[in-house]
Amino acid sequence: MRHHLIVTFYYRPDLCAGSFRNTAFVEALKEKVGENDQITVFTTCPNRYSTHRVEAPKVEKDGNLSIYRFEIPPHAGGFRDQIHSFSAFYRQALRASKGLSFTSVYASSSRLFTAYLGSVISRKQKVPLFLDMRDLFRENITEILQNPLIRLPLDVSLRLVERRAFGRACHINLVSRGFEKDFLPFKKPLSFHPNGIDTEFMGMTPEGSRSIDGRKVITYAGNMGEGQGLDRIIPDAAKALESHYVFHLYGDGGTRKRLTSRIEELNISNVVLHDPVKRDELLDVYRKSDFLFVHLNRLKAFEKALPSKFFEYGAIGLPIIAGVAGYAREFVRDNLPDAILFDPCDSPQLTEKLLNFRDSQIDRSEFIKKFKRTSIMSELADLYLKKTV
Repeated sequence: MRHHLIVTFYYRPDLCAGSFRNTAFVEALKEKVGENDQITVFTTCPNRYSTHRVEAPKVEKDGNLSIYRFEIPPHAGGFRDQIHSFSAFYRQALRASKGLSFTSVYASSSRLFTAYLGSVISRKQKVPLFLDMRDLFRENITEILQNPLIRLPLDVSLRLVERRAFGRACHINLVSRGFEKDFLPFKKPLSFHPNGIDTEFMGMTPEGSRSIDGRKVITYAGNMGEGQGLDRIIPDAAKALESHYVFHLYGDGGTRKRLTSRIEELNISNVVLHDPVKRDELLDVYRKSDFLFVHLNRLKAFEKALPSKFFEYGAIGLPIIAGVAGYAREFVRDNLPDAILFDPCDSPQLTEKLLNFRDSQIDRSEFIKKFKRTSIMSELADLYLKKTV
């Protein structure tokens, strides 16, 4: 009998890329394990957005699947808040693991520390560790922080955490090929299984905004943090496009207040901020949009990332507006050639492209076939089982 431990900070019913990915992974794994095998998930109570609170049982059992959700303190998305939240998750997960015996550990991590938690448990129980890395946390945080008195010691500390976490892994999966060079020094087998398209987004027929004043609707749905840099692109672009476009932004995060202040400062009337919505409601939002928007901040670290939004948006027959650079830009050119590309944080360029936009036929059938989430997670589950025997 095998007992699989899945460690993920986010899991259903939370609303974020990590939750959607790891819920799909567990569903795929359930279909593949033996009749007497067990799967245990260590995660947190839903906490992604303070403006979207949902309840979920702290202990949930479904056949051979057991889910343990640990309470963490409220957080606003800042670095200090994240440390407190993870510390609470770390302590409770370690305590819970003492009473259980696992044969392997799978940890999916965007902020490094979940990978570290997985490494600690796997080391204590002397079992294989399989890592699924969704972001480059050390590079991101040290580029965002301006104060060298904080940045330099933090960089040294995080490198030690990386060495301990990645050094323990028997295999590391990366969601973006842009991360490859950063992981080569750890000399571990690497694979590349990105995010993908969930079934509910397939076959959706857009209706358009049908706006009575003739302005087209541009929709963004997701996190509003440093990574997205919405406060550095939306206000100026919206002001310049006031007669032609309306921006509807759904979500929450660490820079939403900054974005709101900038909108008020410029007296902008064509940007509407909404709290996060459930996925079934989001489908209706997309259906009534004319464009879908994605943006990454102008930082070197983000040139290696691949936003999960591309998969969600790509399944919908609407023009995608993408302010990205580096690997994400390559991915868009190769897989979504009909997207409107502009340089991150370049509002004049975005304004020009939208004012000169001409509608055309969109066919994403090949994209949908290539990036089905169920297929990608099924392959990843097979790989995990093979590597952790």
